Amino acid sequence: MSKPTPISGFPEWTPAQRMIEQFVLDRIRDTFELYGFAPLETRAVEPLDQLLRKGETSKEVYLIRRLQADADGPAGDDTLGLHFDLTVPFARYVLENAGKLQFPFRRYQIQKVWRGERPQEGRYREFLQADIDIVDRDTLAPHHEAEMPLVIGDALRSLPIPPVRIQVNNRKICEGFYRGIGLTDSEAALRAVDKLDKIGPAKVAELLAGTAGASEAQAKAVLALAEISAPDASFADAVRALGVSDPMLDEGVEELVRVVETAAAHSPGLCVADLRIARGLDYYTGTVYETQLVGYERFGSICSGGRYDNLASAGATRFPGVGISIGVTRLLGLLFGAGALSVSRDVPTCVLVAVTGEEQRAASNQVADALRRRGVPTEVSPSAAKFGKQIRYAERRGIPYVWFPGVDGAADEVKDIRSGEQAAAAAGEWTPPRGDLRPLVG
Repeated sequence: MSKPTPISGFPEWTPAQRMIEQFVLDRIRDTFELYGFAPLETRAVEPLDQLLRKGETSKEVYLIRRLQADADGPAGDDTLGLHFDLTVPFARYVLENAGKLQFPFRRYQIQKVWRGERPQEGRYREFLQADIDIVDRDTLAPHHEAEMPLVIGDALRSLPIPPVRIQVNNRKICEGFYRGIGLTDSEAALRAVDKLDKIGPAKVAELLAGTAGASEAQAKAVLALAEISAPDASFADAVRALGVSDPMLDEGVEELVRVVETAAAHSPGLCVADLRIARGLDYYTGTVYETQLVGYERFGSICSGGRYDNLASAGATRFPGVGISIGVTRLLGLLFGAGALSVSRDVPTCVLVAVTGEEQRAASNQVADALRRRGVPTEVSPSAAKFGKQIRYAERRGIPYVWFPGVDGAADEVKDIRSGEQAAAAAGEWTPPRGDLRPLVG
């Protein structure tokens, strides 16, 4: 067999990195549950027409075939694709299970997704997302939009990562403003503004003219709106100063003021109103969120989402919702690449129980069992080599303690191989310092 080569865009972490990932997921999960979100996992595939019905591109969807042996058979299963986010599958799940759910329904979902985009630093073809959504039947109270940043702020603050800044806007502000200045194709205008950071104001002005039919004056007004940014509700005065009037604009300003003020009361500095944030997906209808990792702004958002009113509907019944998603793999990939996250040891093991001889392995196993029952991660030495070799095995794996079973009635002893300290111990009583019990992430 020839040496395998990595597949671009499909990360495989080392065991140490995987432990960091598990730590991060545990903290995120704990925060989500503190806010009352229930766990959910949906299937990996969705019908292609459902995946593409809200403006996504088929070029990024991985198609699947039911069986390779069926290559010449009916092509019906080729209409299935791997999901590239968790919002569309969740909307489908709500529609299928609406009669069993209590509304407003709060769920979190931590799951792999697949997207066939060009891999680069922080962007992958297979990656892990951690989502929360709140959906209701027919109407969704706007205060739920103000809650999203609080949850994400607490989740990310619980991690040993740089601080984050959540940029918020409201699509009603943009659409109402565009309507107020006479632009009729608000979706095209939003897609153009969404490219502002990538291509700059001049190119966006050209896009506004070419795709949204904007005049020079209208394009100038759109860019003036996008320039507004404030860490508090003062953004509202800046919007009004532009002299544009529309009921939808007023409604969007009021809703965004509530989001910013709620976030400031909970965590000052967490949110900033930034009216260039558009989120290009068509299904967003209210507040939208993008999250910058301080010091890594050039890589874009590591957590985003927004309010949607029409993603899930059945006849006259709608299920409006609001959701936000942490790009876990994206976040970790950036920090791993910068060497900004580490773990205190490469294995979970806290204690290695030495084996004095193969005929005494059963005694070592009994010690290990007693330690595990007390919650101490323990493994037994793979060989009955000289104690020096067993200690070096522990050192190479980063295991801090070696346990020596007593022989001929002598007491057991445990050694901290970092300091060299060694003392008598009983497996049913001894407990390592809390900082050594589990690997520490930092």
